[in-house]
Amino acid sequence: MTLSLDTLKPKNSLKKSRRRGRGDASGRGTYSGRGLKGQKARSGSSGLAYIGIKDKVRQTPKKRGFKSGRPKNRIVKTEALNKNFKEGETVTTEKLFSLGLIPEKNTPVKILLGSEGLKIKKLVFRGLKVSETVKEQIEKLAGKLED
Repeated sequence: MTLSLDTLKPKNSLKKSRRRGRGDASGRGTYSGRGLKGQKARSGSSGLAYIGIKDKVRQTPKKRGFKSGRPKNRIVKTEALNKNFKEGETVTTEKLFSLGLIPEKNTPVKILLGSEGLKIKKLVFRGLKVSETVKEQIEKLAGKLED
């Protein structure tokens, strides 16, 4: 058998759908699989799928409130900066991610004051949010804030 477009067959053979309502000789005539009289036997009826659906909707618990699509700030304390950075280095999200201080690269980061203040001089903060108290400490220690 040669391989050509007309000889190709699907991997799983497709089952033909049953053709109903095409006369008695077809084997699926008269009632066409709908049984005898009743709502489900009539045309335009979608069966009993929607009977009682209103009660089901009322019973299901609704999720209240609002969830923002904006990602939350990842918080890094000043102690972590004191441990992991040296004088004059730049602090970026990529650097914080590589050190394992934040779980993802592309999330906003905010530096907050921890139990001990910032002790490293001349740190450059690039693309990070900083609290007011940390901002004052950076200015005291001759550091820079860049966006």
